[in-house]
Amino acid sequence: MRIGVDLGGTNIAVGLVEEDGKIIATGSRPTKPERGYEAIARDIAELSFELLDRMGISVKDVKSMGIGVPGVADNERGIVIRAVNLFWTKVPLAKEIRKYIDLPIYMENDANVAALAEATFGAGRGSKSSVTITLGTGVGSGFILDGKIYSGAHHFAPEIGHMVIGDNGIRCNCGKIGCFETYASATALIREGKKAAKRNPNTLILKFANGDIESITAKNVIDAAKQYDEEALKIFEEYVKYLAIGIVNIINLFDPEVIILGGGVANAGDFLLKPLKKEVVENILFKELPYADIRKAELGNDAGIIGAAILS
Repeated sequence: MRIGVDLGGTNIAVGLVEEDGKIIATGSRPTKPERGYEAIARDIAELSFELLDRMGISVKDVKSMGIGVPGVADNERGIVIRAVNLFWTKVPLAKEIRKYIDLPIYMENDANVAALAEATFGAGRGSKSSVTITLGTGVGSGFILDGKIYSGAHHFAPEIGHMVIGDNGIRCNCGKIGCFETYASATALIREGKKAAKRNPNTLILKFANGDIESITAKNVIDAAKQYDEEALKIFEEYVKYLAIGIVNIINLFDPEVIILGGGVANAGDFLLKPLKKEVVENILFKELPYADIRKAELGNDAGIIGAAILS
């Protein structure tokens, strides 16, 4: 048995995970980061004991605890180097939690642990190398190379959302112009959907948002594209084009066996995957060689807890 912790800026989610990746119990509390890391560490320990008591399990039956952190983590030292949404810098989280629960504690970036879960028990199972890309508010990613998380020399890799793939004049939150996530995030679809609604009030994008431009979502754009709305199709085709550019770059750099797409946009399923795969084929470098299979993520919100639990 292992304990997995998905630590976010909004909620702390803790789960008991069996060796086969099955979650048998979960619990959560609001993070409330303004309280400081000591209170959050105590909550993690308390939630863990609550789950153990509920399932009639002793802490002696638990092999380890793993934590997915929304930031940069140094697993060897047990320190969260930086977590912007938690307002943390150089926080000794593992040491603080061990004041309450005596277990080996491992930490990694939350996108990396989700990638590990997908590689082990999800869409990438059976592969030695996979890249998981989350298409949400931004573009997150995790690399599994030779069966292990690759986090770089300074613990902050991979940040593929901030590789520059063009000059679209859109300034990213990081300060640069043309970052991958300004093209391929859900936010990009929303931005372009609002522009389209202003140009053409008759677009289905606006209809699906109940006539409120500010309420437009990425799903509204995708649903309108599925109905062959002209404005939405233009946006979606452009989106697929640039998502493919980013994926081809990753394939050229790392040659993974599998690329896994998660996040809200990936819920479009084959409507996204079919044109995306076609676009990737047209742009791939070595067309005569095999290349990464592109798949939809399987584990959803459970990936954070599962991936954290199997850290070592």
